[in-house]
Amino acid sequence: MTTRRLGLTATFIALALVWGSSFLLIKESLLGFTPGQVAVGRIVFGAITLRTIMVVADRAWPREPRFWGHMAVVGLLFCVVPFSLFAWAGESLPSGLSAILNSSTPLMTALWTAAIVPAERLTPRQAIGVAVGGLGVVLVVGPWGHAGALPPGQAAFGYDFFSPASPTLAELACLGATACYGLGFAYMRRFVVARYDYDSLTVSTVQVTLAAAVALALSPILAAGPLPAPTLVPVALVALAVLGVFGTGVAYLWNTAIVRAWGAVAASTVTYVAPLVGVALGTLVLGETLTWNQPLGCLVVIAGIIAIHRGSRTAARPSAAPAPAGTASRAAGTAPERPLRVRV
Repeated sequence: MTTRRLGLTATFIALALVWGSSFLLIKESLLGFTPGQVAVGRIVFGAITLRTIMVVADRAWPREPRFWGHMAVVGLLFCVVPFSLFAWAGESLPSGLSAILNSSTPLMTALWTAAIVPAERLTPRQAIGVAVGGLGVVLVVGPWGHAGALPPGQAAFGYDFFSPASPTLAELACLGATACYGLGFAYMRRFVVARYDYDSLTVSTVQVTLAAAVALALSPILAAGPLPAPTLVPVALVALAVLGVFGTGVAYLWNTAIVRAWGAVAASTVTYVAPLVGVALGTLVLGETLTWNQPLGCLVVIAGIIAIHRGSRTAARPSAAPAPAGTASRAAGTAPERPLRVRV
């Protein structure tokens, strides 16, 4: 194994550990902040972290307007929307269950990649994998359990799935977040990685900075709401800072590097490991328990994703795409990373 491959593998494992612990940090952050405040706060912390690294490494801002437009879309798909959905769902769901639902990200990525990347249509085996993964998601959600929780005398068709007490909408919010992640992976692969010769630091900094700008602009609506007891704020603030610096800033730097090297679908498989971390931390730290169907459903989802990968007709790296005028282009995943140069 080459040094570069070993480094990418280590980065992949570190990313899984960081993102797996994010669900615990969301839970702790919610002790002192509203879901919207958690979403905005982690994005802002992440943007400050990446911009600091960018200054130290002597990186310049890109100048192509079209690149900034693409990265604005990526920032919405990777940060603003899914962070808001996961934070909102965190008020109702155990952190371990949120982590398990997050494991559907590669499934969503495969679907979106097949839809918007012409070279990667689903093969019959991949279609079977998608079907198996979908069954796994249904198994995780366990709709029979929600039906069994109906109030006495209330018909199933009269159950309010959108009430605050119902976990169904929170689970759907998590799946909506993973759908955003999947679209973000596929969009970045087609419109960013394959067309622009920027390193991972520049790409991730632009992405999170634009997401922070959007989140702050929406903060009067998104982050509205009172704070709870002041005694809870310090712990929540520390959790939010760690979530932003590592789970958003450093993590997206690592994630972009892996997408460039391995491709969108392979990079999204970081969520194979993240649920194990999330469930372990939720059990050990928060004392959470899971029903039998949730871990089993996670395994079924992973089995479906493995079938998708084995049925792939193309390599993990996408083919070269023609660059728009005024941009530097090369085959996705083949652009070498520039070493970080520290300004002195």
